This record gives sequence, structure tokens and C-alpha cells, in this order.
Amino acid sequence: MGKTKGFITVLFDFSFSEFIIFRIIRILYAVSIFVAGSVSLVIISGGFNLGFSPGILSLLIAPMVFLFYVTLSRAGLETLIVTFHTAENTRRIAENTESLRTP
Repeated sequence: MGKTKGFITVLFDFSFSEFIIFRIIRILYAVSIFVAGSVSLVIISGGFNLGFSPGILSLLIAPMVFLFYVTLSRAGLETLIVTFHTAENTRRIAENTESLRTP
């Protein structure tokens, strides 16, 4: 393959010849983990603000919420990546079969 273009160049490429999702997917996953952790902390602190027993219950529920959210976000991001890989491979197949056409 050729040289890879810079992030800004790809971002403002109006021909959409390259996908930017491959460059930002790790950042999106990190943000989703951060959000899941923040939500879990809010659940725990909210539980303890209501009292000791709700706080203990929130300590049991928050990790499950965290794992559920991270699992769903990972599955969604993987689905997104698979979709873009399919589109990229379909484009390559179309380019390769175009040369086989007779005029």
C-alpha cells in the first residue's frame, strides 16, 4: 500500500477514500470505559448517600453495570469495525473486477 495520510488530511477528505474510524476506535473504547467507570462511581456514591444498606447494595450492582456497559460498547464498536472492514474489502473487490470487464 502507499503512504498513510495524516489524521487531519483524512478528516477533511471530501472524497471519503479512507476511513477515519480505524484511527479513533481505541479512543472511543477508552472513553466508553471511562464513562462506565464514572457511572459506577456515581451509583456507589448515590447508594451510600441514601444509607449504609443501599451503599452495600450499590457496591454489588455497580460492577455488574460496569461490565454490562463495557461489554455492550465493545460489541458495538466491534460491529462498527467489521462493517467498515466489509466496506473496505468490497471496494477492493470492485476495483479488482473492474479490470476484468470488456469494453
